[in-house]
Amino acid sequence: MLRKIRISLASLMLIIITVLLCGINYKLSMAFAWVAKIQFLPALMAFDIVVILFLLLLTALFGRIYCSVICPLGVMQDVFGYVGGKVKKNRFSFSPEKKWLRYGVLFFFVLCLIVGFAPVTTLLAPYSAYGRIINSLIKPICDFINNALADSAAQNGSYLFSEVDIWTRSVTVPVVSVLTLLILALLALANGRTYCNTVCPVGTALSLVARNAIFKIRFDKSKCRNCSLCEKNCKASAIDFKSGTIDYSRCVVCGDCIEVCHFDALRFCAGGAKASDAPAEPDASRRAFIVGAAVAAGGVAAAQTLSKVDGGMAALTEKEAPERQTPLVPAGAVSVDRFKKHCTACQLCVSSCPNNVLRPSTSPERFMQPEMSYERGWCRPECKRCGDVCPAKAISPINGGDKKDIHIGHAVWIESNCLVTSADVACDCCARHCPQGAITMVKTNDNPQKAVPMVDVSKCTGCGACENLCPARPFSAIYVEGHEQHVYS
Repeated sequence: MLRKIRISLASLMLIIITVLLCGINYKLSMAFAWVAKIQFLPALMAFDIVVILFLLLLTALFGRIYCSVICPLGVMQDVFGYVGGKVKKNRFSFSPEKKWLRYGVLFFFVLCLIVGFAPVTTLLAPYSAYGRIINSLIKPICDFINNALADSAAQNGSYLFSEVDIWTRSVTVPVVSVLTLLILALLALANGRTYCNTVCPVGTALSLVARNAIFKIRFDKSKCRNCSLCEKNCKASAIDFKSGTIDYSRCVVCGDCIEVCHFDALRFCAGGAKASDAPAEPDASRRAFIVGAAVAAGGVAAAQTLSKVDGGMAALTEKEAPERQTPLVPAGAVSVDRFKKHCTACQLCVSSCPNNVLRPSTSPERFMQPEMSYERGWCRPECKRCGDVCPAKAISPINGGDKKDIHIGHAVWIESNCLVTSADVACDCCARHCPQGAITMVKTNDNPQKAVPMVDVSKCTGCGACENLCPARPFSAIYVEGHEQHVYS
């Protein structure tokens, strides 16, 4: 019964979080956003005390049930492990806990988390790794199906679906995601929960509480016939049938061992239950290892190149991103430094952005963390999706009115790129489309017949409408430079 309940709940959680990360529908994203917010590392980064206490209490009561039900990367490994079990049955065996590796990785992870060294934390975090895999591999497939349905519906006079732009936001993230997926798949197919019990910092952190959980899977030695099926089916390699012990720091309470035991020698019960001599906890389990822990990392994306045509005649050159001295981060992030320290690079905001503004960074110090760029869209004043879905509160929720008062950057005019000066044509595109009225056209002394843009930095919010809609190619004549600290008016 334990196994059936675990599989049902885990399947439901995996489906919900996959739909959420695919960004299929805004209402669905809002309905399922809580699933991302109960992930351990995002809750830790958001200082969500209620969620953290809930997860610790859940672990203290039932052991590492979080790893087999709530964590999507753990559930995904179970899927691979199930496939491996169909190929070769009874393939596991007990292996001693590698404390030096587990706690070494945890210590290094926490250290990187404290100093804000993103490359390590984003690569090791389990929820973030799953987010990047879905965003890079599954979301493009969902978008392709959506576009096919939209095209078919339009031909029949229905506009129930709207087409979305499919494009490669980053080469780094897809590559890292594919490597992550391959490594996890191979480990799970061959050895079950190797990643969870030797590398994952979240699993190691929770194991400190799980060792002394109230409800555990326990042996009834009077019934055990030493058939070894429990050990051979323990994907955590945590059962030693010879000594009748279970390493509760690695047990993920999957219930597989109970399922295969033909003699009713294993059961899930409270610590005080009679008939089950609970093995003594190893002394090492009581070492004072105080940490805060958590998680994030990598993927590949299919890209659809959509040719842009001006009036159905001349193909337009694709825009290229300018070199910004300061990166652009969304309104609600408060500052570049705060965003870097809180973001786990799960890509949920990237999936949810309807304006194609967010994409993963290739900068080593902000490795795979989202940043803004305006080649394919601009940040609409009324849109607040990234803040609504961010589970780590790296982007705080804001309402539509407040966003208009947050200055995330300011526009900068590049004279050599402007069509007014380089092509000798009249153009006021940036001024006409600025929602804040921050750009005005002024005549110069050199050529009183033509006007060039002038930016009022006090009014500019950095939305990027001017940069996105500027007709200059491949670089816009006006672009947005980010603010290290956002300014509120």
